[in-house]
Amino acid sequence: MAEIPDALQRKLDTLPDAPGVYLWKDAEGNVLYVGKAKRLKPRVRSYFLDDHAASPRHQFLLRQIADVETIVVQNEAQSLLLENNLIKEYLPRFNVRLKDDKSYPSIAVTMAEPFPRVLVTRRRDIPGARYFGPYTDVALLRKTLAVVRRLYTVRSCHDDLPTERRARPCLDYFIHRCQAPCVGWQEMVAYRAMIQDVLDFLEGRTTDVRARVRDAMLAASERQDFERAGQYRDQLKWLEQVEKPDTVEIIGAGDADVVGYARDGDDAVGVFLRVREGRVVAREHSFLENLGEDPDDQILNFLLVRSYVPRTGRVRRLVLPFPPADMELLQELLPETDWHVPQRGTARRWLDLADQNAQHLMESLRIETFETDERAGDPVYALGRDLGLASVPRSMICIDISTNQGRDTVGSLVWFEAGRPKKSEYRKFKIQGIGQQDDFAAIHEVVTRYFTRRTQEGAPLPDLVVIDGGKGQLSSAKDALDQLGLGAMPLVSLAKKEEEVFFPDRPESLRLSRRSPALRLLQRIRDETHRFGVAYNRKRRTERTITSALLDIPGVGPSRRRALLERFGSLAGVRSATAAEIATLPGFSTTLAERVLAALANGS
Repeated sequence: MAEIPDALQRKLDTLPDAPGVYLWKDAEGNVLYVGKAKRLKPRVRSYFLDDHAASPRHQFLLRQIADVETIVVQNEAQSLLLENNLIKEYLPRFNVRLKDDKSYPSIAVTMAEPFPRVLVTRRRDIPGARYFGPYTDVALLRKTLAVVRRLYTVRSCHDDLPTERRARPCLDYFIHRCQAPCVGWQEMVAYRAMIQDVLDFLEGRTTDVRARVRDAMLAASERQDFERAGQYRDQLKWLEQVEKPDTVEIIGAGDADVVGYARDGDDAVGVFLRVREGRVVAREHSFLENLGEDPDDQILNFLLVRSYVPRTGRVRRLVLPFPPADMELLQELLPETDWHVPQRGTARRWLDLADQNAQHLMESLRIETFETDERAGDPVYALGRDLGLASVPRSMICIDISTNQGRDTVGSLVWFEAGRPKKSEYRKFKIQGIGQQDDFAAIHEVVTRYFTRRTQEGAPLPDLVVIDGGKGQLSSAKDALDQLGLGAMPLVSLAKKEEEVFFPDRPESLRLSRRSPALRLLQRIRDETHRFGVAYNRKRRTERTITSALLDIPGVGPSRRRALLERFGSLAGVRSATAAEIATLPGFSTTLAERVLAALANGS
């Protein structure tokens, strides 16, 4: 069990055994994490049990916890909503975050106003507004707005109606784009009935809209208001000709809200498809980040609470990829909803389409984030911050060992300056002694030889040492630095399988985001070290092969063997050469060249 400060222990001993929300805080009072619990006392105390010892993220949280605050509620369903509100208020570092996606616009209908407007917005902070989107395709957004403005006379002014009144209408009235509620020529009841048609249109319910427009056209014709009847007729033609604004595909029949889900490490995407009358009429999405080790059912739970529960315009049927973690609590919050996790049939086809959209958006997010990070500042600063280094690692080296089944074992070392290779500082090592068969011993030898020479020559030392490998390789490098009196030098290792970063004397590893500029810099120097080492290992192997084949040829000593290797590259290259080509090398005659070829032919 983790050690608990006395002040915090006293609070833990007096926790209520009731449903509620808890807030972990650091020494400065900043909220680190917000969570909910059916019973606060056992849930909060469980953080300090050994069950979470293997989680680096959990251990990192525990090291920063200095205080806890709890809020008791009447039932667990209320704790779910309170948790959501507190996360939005405090934006805790360790909670899953709903990414603020300001790059995609939405359509907002300002329903809280007596005479609502239809706006394009990139933020969702208008009180009482109904939102449609976000639209990743701006051309589709413009088409939708053009259809709305063609069909309906929605005001475009910013007047505070009905408080403000104009003496005369604006130009929109005279071109039949507005019926002038600003001067009292259109009543609120009629205006809001039109707005309901706009909402139905944006929801994809055009069948009811067409029926209402047709009835209004006939009524206007009967009372001989032919101008108004003509306007309704034109609207009806548009409704019959225009595709629904965001229609994707017709699949089956009925209405449903369908949730798609895709995840990549610390990031996830939730997609909400609105299916109306068998048509997918709209797609909305939410990006999630900082997921850490949270399971998918918890992430889906968070997604539904943050993005679906507050939503208006829901239908009865909700289709999910898998059950969320707090299914029963969510059912209490949405008692009129029918929950489905389909395995086949029409709903399964809707779900497959939603998952496909989520996967596409996840791939787009990776590409966009990569491009943004590439344009961002120097990743060296990000590396220093993420590793918690005291100074920025402007210069860094990486060490790797390359071997061929215990033969030709070599060490490679590359130097990066300001995040870029500095090839004049690259070094390669022929491993001697037990290092030929032992990877840990080879790392120890390379570190010892390299830093011994650097200190003897008074050459500058790197700001960071990176070892390609896991805890064993890191321990060997640390032992070598300690023996040289350089134990304080920043040292990490990068394990390739899970891309974990290990630190000396620290049991847990650090897992950087796959999109992190710091991780990409570590991967780049690691891959360059590996490439450099493999090339040297291959050269050594080739050199050994050709040397052993030429050892018994009279007249071919080390200098002539080296000349053959440099000229022809390999033993196969020498065998395929002609006597005349070999005779052109320094120290070779035609007779010696023929003797070399004959010896190689007999040896093969």
